[in-house]
Amino acid sequence: VQLQASGGGLVQPGGSLRLSCAASGNIFSINNMLWYRQAPQKQREFLALINSGGSTVYSDSVKGRFTISRDNAKNTVYLRMTNMKPEDTAVYRCKADIRNTSMSAFVDYWGQGTQVTVSS
Repeated sequence: VQLQASGGGLVQPGGSLRLSCAASGNIFSINNMLWYRQAPQKQREFLALINSGGSTVYSDSVKGRFTISRDNAKNTVYLRMTNMKPEDTAVYRCKADIRNTSMSAFVDYWGQGTQVTVSS
C-alpha cells in the first residue's frame, strides 16, 4: 500500500491551497484518513480526521479554515486550506487506517510529506 500526497507549494498569506493524498495497492477498506503537519523545530501536529462515514474532527488551530474531505471511490483524502497564515508553513503528511483483506486488522500507512510554504 502506498499513499501519495500532492498539492503543496508556495502560497501568499490569505491564500488557499488544496492537498490530495491517494492510497493505492492492496486495499480492502479504509477507515480513518488524517492529515498532520510538522514545522521545523516543532512536534508533529494533528490537523484533521475524517472517518469512513464522513464524520470529521479538527484541531482548534485549523478549525474554520481547513476542510477535510474524501472520495471513497478514489481512495483519496483532501485538505482544503483557506485564509492561510505564515504559521501554516510546514511539511504536511497524510495517514490512513487500511485493511488489506476482510480478515486483516487495520494498519496505519503514512504518505510522504508535501511542503507548504506561506509567504509573501
